Amino acid sequence: MGTLLIKISSVYFVIGVSIGYYMSTSHQYTLTGVHVHINLLGWTALTLIGIIYVLFPELTTRKSARIHFWLHNLGLPLMMISLAVMLLTGNMNSNPLIIGTAVGGTLVLLGVLFFAFNILVNLKRKDA
Repeated sequence: MGTLLIKISSVYFVIGVSIGYYMSTSHQYTLTGVHVHINLLGWTALTLIGIIYVLFPELTTRKSARIHFWLHNLGLPLMMISLAVMLLTGNMNSNPLIIGTAVGGTLVLLGVLFFAFNILVNLKRKDA
């Protein structure tokens, strides 16, 4: 699971940098929030979580790891696509997009809580 998260994070990295490149070359900064969240929650967080799971593979056997994986990887695209469409269309009152952003964000938050639970409860000290 750790290696898979690192691979997924590299896709988010490409997306985040591509959005940043577009914004800097076009001088259109509408997607700044999307750019930041994809880089933070997609690239950085998933890379670090992947590294933790590589270092402590016993954590990946826990149900909380699988729940985190799916909540994070379903919620983040839903949140970012909904937010991007809202920002690009200027339609900040579209109920489906507001709901998509809120549901996606909630899924990510719940996923992060499952990850933190997994770390706090299941990570044991490795003695030499």
